[in-house]
Amino acid sequence: MAALALAGCSHVRPPGGVAARRDSVVTTGYCKCESCCGWTRNWLGRPVFAYGPSRGKVKRVGVTSNGSHARVGTIAADTGVFPFGTIIYVPGYGYGKVEDRGGDIKGKHIDLYFRSHGQAQEWGRRVKDIKIWPPGEANGVIKAGL
Repeated sequence: MAALALAGCSHVRPPGGVAARRDSVVTTGYCKCESCCGWTRNWLGRPVFAYGPSRGKVKRVGVTSNGSHARVGTIAADTGVFPFGTIIYVPGYGYGKVEDRGGDIKGKHIDLYFRSHGQAQEWGRRVKDIKIWPPGEANGVIKAGL
């Protein structure tokens, strides 16, 4: 469990002088493996999407839906609830940024990236009280309507 407590992202920090919003969410863990990210290998040995509308199309393993490389601190979320760029603090995980989506990630559910499948499974499913800095606020600019 000690390894998980240190898993959070060191390159993401909340903006100075901006108060966080708070909410309670379901958290789960994921890694870049086939099981977590829905890919398989085609007959040429290349990674492809295993199901869904992109089934059979080439999958760039470890690349998020916004084009960044997944690393500890990458969070997958329903971007209608937590848009790309949202900074989130999760107790026991640390700071992260929404840079990915997942097919099963809906509403107040976030998926936290881990280096290995074992770490993601060890995290399991937990309800956490989180701190949130939406992207406009995270950049020091408060967008109208947020």
